[in-house]
Amino acid sequence: MPTRYLTADEVRAAERATGKLLDNGTLMRRAAHGVAQAVVGELNRTGGCYGRAVGVVVGAGDNGGDALFAGAQLARRGVRVHAVLLAPDKAHPAALQAFVASGGRVVDDLPEGLDVVLDGVVGIGGRGPLRPAAAEIFDALDSGTCIVSVDLPSGIDADTGEVHTPSVRADITVTFGVLRRAHLLAAPRCGRVVVVDIGLGQPATGATEGPRLSSWSDDEIDWPVPGPADDKYTQGVVGVIAGSHRYPGAAILATGAAVTATSGMTRFVGSAHAEVVAHRPEVVATPDLADAGRVQAWVIGPGMGTDDAALTTLRSVLADDVPVLADADALTLIARHPGLVDGRSAPTLLTPHAGEFARLTGADLGADRLAAVADLASRWGVTVLLKGRITLVADPSGDVVGNDAGSSWAATAGAGDVLSGVAGALLAAGRSPQAAGVAAARVHARAAELASRGAPIGASDLLAALRPAIRRFTRPSPRTRADSTPSAR
Repeated sequence: MPTRYLTADEVRAAERATGKLLDNGTLMRRAAHGVAQAVVGELNRTGGCYGRAVGVVVGAGDNGGDALFAGAQLARRGVRVHAVLLAPDKAHPAALQAFVASGGRVVDDLPEGLDVVLDGVVGIGGRGPLRPAAAEIFDALDSGTCIVSVDLPSGIDADTGEVHTPSVRADITVTFGVLRRAHLLAAPRCGRVVVVDIGLGQPATGATEGPRLSSWSDDEIDWPVPGPADDKYTQGVVGVIAGSHRYPGAAILATGAAVTATSGMTRFVGSAHAEVVAHRPEVVATPDLADAGRVQAWVIGPGMGTDDAALTTLRSVLADDVPVLADADALTLIARHPGLVDGRSAPTLLTPHAGEFARLTGADLGADRLAAVADLASRWGVTVLLKGRITLVADPSGDVVGNDAGSSWAATAGAGDVLSGVAGALLAAGRSPQAAGVAAARVHARAAELASRGAPIGASDLLAALRPAIRRFTRPSPRTRADSTPSAR
């Protein structure tokens, strides 16, 4: 099942549904134990607990209470624990009492040389940036200090993932029962996320108003694998319209990615046909759309230009009753003529980055990327893949699937052309626009990781790493494996 990411209101509803476990403080103590165990794990990884030093930055309310109860447990294990109370008169009284009784020290300033600092400033109810007093404490920490945030890094919006300035960048985030939206939308600020089971139930599916956010595991990526009865046509024929004779790079990258993504057929239309065939002789290439032949999906836009001829080609492709992926220059044309796709009956996948999204909508993406991408998909009746470190793929129903690439190595010229080729091939193989977008984003991120190994890459390196990246997601059926066994002669 996909992993769901909940709103703050959904989390509160799940907490309230536990009844007396919330009222009698059981949930808080379970949460504090989970936080303490995460810190113990980090300390043990780097030399053990006894005699180590931990700081706690304590805000008002339950988030600070979780941190203080966790500090109390650490103190009882022989850890030297120091706590700064940002609002002493609003600190959780029972937690503060337990902290002091266990040997924890309340201080005005955190000492130097701390091994771990607990961020218990604000939780899912927090709004806006860190207040100056809290920001000053985190700014003063040694660069190697491990920061463990309780529930969410303070200064990050729980529902939108907006990263305020200043805010905490956590190495580890410990959350409770269920994942919050910000754990995906602001993943780079959350570090490693640890989910502690404290006895919350799962909210009912469909209870969320507005967009629904989830992510897919590798096992939920269904990559097309040829079966015993498949041929080059049944595996999907994808058409690519990209680049030009003068600027063939986009054409070569997009067609190369399409060929690699599936083992069906790739057709190419454009003035770069000779260059494409020189790099990929298996591609069936022609300069004229009328001679292209039938396809099961089109990829159109990367480097094709935005003149009248390009607009005419785009109109013809969108008039075809097959799935269409529009990227780059095609998005610029659609921004000028939104009626081209608004309400189109055949599946349509738009793949903008933030700047292209702003052109499509006439407004900047804003802090709430999730709401913005879901709104465009719903209004136009299309699927929208918003590119970035965190890719969001929204379908018209309000379902949004996010993918954290884990790095930004793919932020390089031409990488989007590769992504378009992969997703277009998956569309031709029969995947839905959302499934094609999610799978393409996942393998694209994996290819960037394989190609980089910690060093910058170009789009050609990314393309070369696609095949080994795809292997993680291919699962031949037992029948396919049996049929591949050499027959007796």
